[in-house]
Order: sequence, then C-alpha cells, then structure tokens
Amino acid sequence: MTPPAESGAAPMPRLASEVGPPAPGRSWRPAAYRRVAGLALPALILVSWEVLARVGALPPNWIPAPTTVAQAVRSLAASGELWGHMGVTLLRVGAGFLLGAAAGTCLGVATGYFTPARALLDPLLQALRSIPSMAWAPLFLLWLGIGEPSKVALIAVGAFFPVYLNLASGIMAIDPKLVEVGQVFRFEGLALIRRVLLPATIPAYVVGLRSGLGLAWMFVVAAEIMGASRGLGFLMIDGQSSSRPELIIASVLLFAVLGKLTDFVLEALAARWLRWRRA
Repeated sequence: MTPPAESGAAPMPRLASEVGPPAPGRSWRPAAYRRVAGLALPALILVSWEVLARVGALPPNWIPAPTTVAQAVRSLAASGELWGHMGVTLLRVGAGFLLGAAAGTCLGVATGYFTPARALLDPLLQALRSIPSMAWAPLFLLWLGIGEPSKVALIAVGAFFPVYLNLASGIMAIDPKLVEVGQVFRFEGLALIRRVLLPATIPAYVVGLRSGLGLAWMFVVAAEIMGASRGLGFLMIDGQSSSRPELIIASVLLFAVLGKLTDFVLEALAARWLRWRRA
C-alpha cells in the first residue's frame, strides 16, 4: 500500500509514462511562433518605412519607398538581368567559402591537435587575421589579375579565419577526461578522432562554418567592388554611379536575403549532421 503523503509535503513529480504523450499539434507551435516573431520586426520596419516615405518624411533621392525598391527589383527580374547578377554572386560566395572552409579545417585540425604545428603556425595566422579585407584586394589584383580568381581568393580569406579559429579552439577545449574514456575503450589514432574528438568539436566547427559564411558574404561586396562587371556588388555600384538609390537599397536587401537563405541551408544541414552523429 502506498503511504499517505505527509501534510505540507511537495507532490512527487510524475513520470513521463504517467503523464502520457503530448497533445497533438503542440510540438510545432514553439518553432512556428519563433518564425512568426522573427518576421514581425522586419514587417514592421517595412510598413513604417513605406508610411514615412509616402508622407515625405524620408527624402526619395536618399531612401525611396519599399514599393519603389520592389518595382526596381521586379523590372530587373523581368529583364533577366537580376538572375544573372544573383547567380554570379552566389557562385563567387560558394567557391570562396568552400576554399576558405577547407583550408580553415585543415589548419584548424593541425594547430588544435598537434602542439608543434600550433607553435609554428598559429602566431603567423593570428597576425594575418588582423589585416583588413580591403588591404588584401590590391595584392590579389596584382597577383591574380582582375578576373574571378582574385575575387574568389578574397572571399576565401574572409571565410578562412572563423572556421580555423573555432575549430582549433574547439579541439583544444576538449575535456581530457573524454580522451581518457576513449582510451579506456581502446580507441587510438583515427578511431579516437572519429569516435571522441570529432563529435566533441562538431558544435564549435558548425559555429565557425556559419561565421565564415557570413564573412564570405561581407567579403564578396569588397570583391565585386574591385572591378567586377557582374554581380550584386556591381549592381550596387551601378546604382551609385547612375544616382538610383533604389538599386543600391535593392542590392543591400538582396545581400541580406541571400545571406540568410544560405545560412538557413547550412544550419539545416548541420542539424541533420548532428542528429546523425548522435544516432
């Protein structure tokens, strides 16, 4: 027989099996609420921007109304020019990000896992990290010319350092007890890396990849400003030279949208990878 509860005692927590399954339709609500909340502020900004532009509070030659910007985007899309600019920019970001992430992964593993490599390479790489992005542009133009290689190289530099720093720091921050547990189970060499070190560093590595992708989008602007004839950066400079602020704002908004979409894709792929590693 179950003893009676003492007077004033806190009720015992119920087991998950006693509580039962959650009510149908509730599991999606937090995610849906987050999506709606994330769209609420941009929508409010756009509505306020449109109202202020229509009443004349914002000068049209500086900040045109969102409907004017949307009309400019629609015209470019109808002519096919917009898709060419977006495609070229996406290709540059993709190529530069892949190159920078690959180099950052290799050197991050080397300096994080091997102490001699860290002593040899890390001081130089930390010094190079302080060089501004535009300082690389004249060198790449001199070495690689005005074509695509110089632009991709500049984007790769932007993507390299976040991946390198996060991965190397993640490896060095691994709890030594995890390594000891792996060695108890007789994991050595590649088995230790695959079963212990890799799962422990994946979260930091994913953060580095997302940060590197964000910087790749920032560096592509500098890359396309230095002599490109196509791309969203070129479209922005074209709007500046022809005194069309709607083109400048449209380019900035397209950079933001494409950057968020690519980050969403990378985040989704990383989430699937993390679930697979836990399985």
